[in-house]
Amino acid sequence: MESWARFSLSNAVKSLAIFSILLSLAFPADAHHPSGGEISTTFLEGFLSGLGHPVIGFDHLIFVISIGLLASTVARGFWIPIAFVSTALMGTGLHLMLVDMPMVEVIISASVLVSGILLAKLEKPNTALLAVLASVAGLFHGYAYGEAIIGATAVPLTAYLIGFTLIQAVIALSAYKVAAIVQRSSVVRPNFLRFAGFIAIGSGMAFLAASF
Repeated sequence: MESWARFSLSNAVKSLAIFSILLSLAFPADAHHPSGGEISTTFLEGFLSGLGHPVIGFDHLIFVISIGLLASTVARGFWIPIAFVSTALMGTGLHLMLVDMPMVEVIISASVLVSGILLAKLEKPNTALLAVLASVAGLFHGYAYGEAIIGATAVPLTAYLIGFTLIQAVIALSAYKVAAIVQRSSVVRPNFLRFAGFIAIGSGMAFLAASF
């Protein structure tokens, strides 16, 4: 019990440290323009922009990794990242259709925080709850992705969609696979997922603070 308390306190301190460090980095506006605000005009530009957006935007990157890790804890978890990637495409489509979605950055930041809390808990998350989180978060993350491609023609737009769908699937499913391997160790698994959760919690707190 004493060692558990020390572990919890240690990770809580790390979360607060991450929060303070990321606070100055968490402002998301630039992350939504991987091409520096320039509209992509070719297939290659659109594809590279799509690849870059989920990586440059730390709020997106941390959630994509977190959802992959969480997926490894439930039965048929492979479909959780697929649900996220699919609804992200839908969210981008909503942005391109000029649908107004409220509090996008707040909800994206909250999704990072919630994913961290679920990872930090030792209990297995409810599969339905995880599917809802992935799907709803996907809509809002995807909506944010759409900002970078507004005004582009069909070719770079299609390439952008391919790029960000591909990179998200690779990242999330890689996290899923790594976590599945780690789960074979009853000693390493709880600490691994819990530590990842505290990183996401600290990051989510920073992103939320920056979104107001």
